[in-house]
Amino acid sequence: MENLFNHLEQVVLRMDSRFCTEDGHLLKNNVVEAALALDPKLLHYLLADEKLKKQFFSEVDGLLVFDKVKFQRFVMNKQFLPDSYTAFKNKVGLTTDSGEFLSESREVVLSWPYKDCMLEGGQTKEDAKRQEIFWNETLAPDEINRLTEPKTLCHFRRYDSKGEHEANELRLDDNLIIKGNNLLALYSLRERFRNRVKLIYIDPPYNTGNDSFGYNDSFNMSTWLTFMKNRLEIAKELLTNDGAIYLQLDFNCVHYAKVLMDSVFGKDNFQREIIWRIGWVSGYKTADNNWIRNHDTILFYSRNKNAMEFIKHYIPRSEFKNIAQGNSDRYPIEDVWNGNEYDDLNSIAIVSFAGETVSKLLNEDDEVKGQKSEKLIKRIIDAHIKEGDIVLDFFGGTGTTGAVAHKMGVQYILCEQLDKHIDIIKRRLQKVIEGERSGISKSVGWNPQNPGLLDGDKYEHNSFVYCELAQANQQLVEEIMAATEPFVLKGMWERLQEKGFLSYKVSPKMFDEGAEAFTDLSIDDQRRFLIECLDKNMLYIPFADIDDTHFALTENDKLLTRQFYARR
Repeated sequence: MENLFNHLEQVVLRMDSRFCTEDGHLLKNNVVEAALALDPKLLHYLLADEKLKKQFFSEVDGLLVFDKVKFQRFVMNKQFLPDSYTAFKNKVGLTTDSGEFLSESREVVLSWPYKDCMLEGGQTKEDAKRQEIFWNETLAPDEINRLTEPKTLCHFRRYDSKGEHEANELRLDDNLIIKGNNLLALYSLRERFRNRVKLIYIDPPYNTGNDSFGYNDSFNMSTWLTFMKNRLEIAKELLTNDGAIYLQLDFNCVHYAKVLMDSVFGKDNFQREIIWRIGWVSGYKTADNNWIRNHDTILFYSRNKNAMEFIKHYIPRSEFKNIAQGNSDRYPIEDVWNGNEYDDLNSIAIVSFAGETVSKLLNEDDEVKGQKSEKLIKRIIDAHIKEGDIVLDFFGGTGTTGAVAHKMGVQYILCEQLDKHIDIIKRRLQKVIEGERSGISKSVGWNPQNPGLLDGDKYEHNSFVYCELAQANQQLVEEIMAATEPFVLKGMWERLQEKGFLSYKVSPKMFDEGAEAFTDLSIDDQRRFLIECLDKNMLYIPFADIDDTHFALTENDKLLTRQFYARR
């Protein structure tokens, strides 16, 4: 659909040589000068076109009045030029408190660009090929504070040897699966788990530019770094003083992430760069006309280098070959971890996917790529965790961190937003509870059917609790993003007014008056605008509003949310 500026340029202004260069570009200064001088020819051109007449003229006592200030802003403001969406959102009333267009504001505010790009930035692979839409609004400090306030939780379910049933209590040592935006989940966890998490392992979107992973990992670099920075800063607050964090990436972003991690955790707290060989060079890899890429990088940082305790592990001589010299009876683990059992250095191999892939575990044909080995996670847990410690993974994915921690008798917290991955996590961990034998099960003696084989403490809490961040506007966001037809999106405006919490920047009256112009926007821009109309602070229900009858929360949800925050 042709935007308004192109219409002005191509249909009207080229009728007069005063306003265009020889190669067809608009002479903006000439146009503005003519408008301010109320040039008769220019006014005639504008009045002769219905679209332009409607935009820049208004009727007063039966006379048409030219809004030359509006016209000047339109021509001279570069934000109007390439994007009809920008013009539309200004037209319908997305303004500051003083009534100025957002693009013209001179107020001194705290700017938090791309503060939460995951929410709308295309998390599923179906969204990966569209242009990303990010939360790049300028927010006042009090808005940011409200955004990050603790949220209400709901739909509490406990999974144990008896299956799935409603949870009626929360214990301090419960394993937790939290569905919802992980940034807001981390802020909600802060109240209960600040300085209590011993170990964080995360395997975030790699920003590879393809859609092979369930998340959209096609963020541009600046946005990806901001996306990660927001989450790492709050994650740091959850770590114990002697805690550690492991961040796994590939070559696309790891060098940028190293600088970011230095900034958040401090360069002095960088511990090691671990190289993980991800497989055996065969098949499609050999066809690459370059050095064969065959590793991921894991960045290992401490919260406080002087306080961190590292539990050093060795490989028994009986388990290695051709890697130790002399008569040593053990071999220290290096910072290069081989990921294939066919490697001659098989003593430090930590990957064997046979029998532990999600498709095999769940008897499904649809494989979810990006899964990490249970042996990989076990090695990291072994280096840090003692009895009573907590492991956190806020990119839950397929639940490998949870599965490993559960089998090792370690308390864990997983955060995940995608429905598909949440379903996988719940079913996978239910199988763990039932005693599935893949991955590390044999090496750690995991057999809840016969707990006498090991210390029974490991099986004392053979369960996990699932809950969700209670949705408000987030439900509408998901409906908007799922819509593929213009008529559906146009009808969403009524849903937003009926069910949603609108941004203070939105004037419903002006939106209704601009309904025709809304249809001229692309599908992506229609989604983008509708989402921008929503109050981002109300994507999920704040804990402070837990008793608001508007949300119809159950008494059990209220009870367990208060238990979660240790509130009456």
